[in-house]
Amino acid sequence: MRPAVFIVIAGILAVVGALTGAYYFAMRPVVLKIAVGPPNSDDLKVVQALTQAFSQSHASVRLRPVPTEGAAESAQALAAAKVDLAIVRGDLEVPKNAQAVATLRKNVVILWVPSSGKGKSRKGGAKITKISQLAGHKVGIIGRTPANANLLKVILRQYGVDPSKVEIVQFPITEAAEAVRSQRADVYLAAGPINSKITADAIAAATKESGPPTFLAIDSAAAIAQNHPEYEATEIPAGAFGGAPDRPEDEVKTISFNHHIVARKGLTDSTVSTFTHQLFSVRQQLLSEFPLAAKIETPDTDKDAAIPAHPGAAAFVDGEEKTFLDRYSDYIWWSLMALSAMGSAGAWFAGYLKRDERTINTSLRDRLLEMITIARRSDSTEELDQLQSEADEILRNTLTFFEDGAIEHAALTAFNIALEQFHNAVADRKLILMSMPANLQRTGAQLRAAGT
Repeated sequence: MRPAVFIVIAGILAVVGALTGAYYFAMRPVVLKIAVGPPNSDDLKVVQALTQAFSQSHASVRLRPVPTEGAAESAQALAAAKVDLAIVRGDLEVPKNAQAVATLRKNVVILWVPSSGKGKSRKGGAKITKISQLAGHKVGIIGRTPANANLLKVILRQYGVDPSKVEIVQFPITEAAEAVRSQRADVYLAAGPINSKITADAIAAATKESGPPTFLAIDSAAAIAQNHPEYEATEIPAGAFGGAPDRPEDEVKTISFNHHIVARKGLTDSTVSTFTHQLFSVRQQLLSEFPLAAKIETPDTDKDAAIPAHPGAAAFVDGEEKTFLDRYSDYIWWSLMALSAMGSAGAWFAGYLKRDERTINTSLRDRLLEMITIARRSDSTEELDQLQSEADEILRNTLTFFEDGAIEHAALTAFNIALEQFHNAVADRKLILMSMPANLQRTGAQLRAAGT
């Protein structure tokens, strides 16, 4: 019987342990690998800052940066399911398994001509003021990613300029300012946030050496955006790059594209929703060190968005995030039902195992009642002593059954009444026998023996 109780307790503890384990499994930190590049870029620095912020706040979702050579390589890593998140460019091919989580930043295309002899057209020595005049000139691109070179070719074709007639050179971002200062090209192109320090330093280097540069407007920005949906028509505000006079002096039309944080399609909605919530919660903490963090925006949740939003991110944007109880209420309910069923089954099983003990206890109580009748008719103190010993053994067994739960308080009370009546019967009979002569006791015993 006792092993049965232990089995029931073990079963209950197993269910409780399963619930505890499930809670720990659900609440333990989830580490997401995020591909970002190139090395030493602002994107990588922002991701590293996010990683540190999540770790310090003991967030439920953590990041593990996976450096790559650039956005294209990051997209390939996500397509191959080597990472969970990636920073990708909107104007490059986005993996089919990618879904938008946030817009990390908006990049604008900036074309400028230094105020020097290098920036003059070969046709009559006129200064370059239009993109259509770039044929036969050298254009220096800041950054080595092929995506920027392809972007320049899109712009050139829009203006009827054959890209093969333009010499394109690319400089590492670490050498941008020096390349501009040493006039290694006639025109320069940068693609990045308006508040990018790399772009601002490069423009400042050109200004310091030869005066304010000339910014080339992309007047056909709307047409380019119409033909290439990955781009948008926008403007560079006057004075965006500081200086006196302002650089530029007036608004300049250009095109823009986005850098996105995308998630692998198979990533759970709850994980992405939690990550998105954390991302926008710590954004303000990063502004002092990384102004680019101010440009982080929620994804486009429209059905016709260029990159479909991940359901988890969309839930955050729409205010439909699920709480722990929302996500796991069904599991908790079924676990409680299982616990209740196991408790009922255990109680029935324990009662089934104790049925023999209850039967034995009933027979012992009946025996005790018979012993009352025997005690009242007994003519021998020896017989009464034997009956008393038997009653003590019955009492011992009854208390054992009670401790094991085989009998309840009501049954124990009934037994106590019978035992008290037995003790009274024995005590009364002993008083009678003590007052009777010994010969009468023997005669009575003989008569009963003969009658038997």
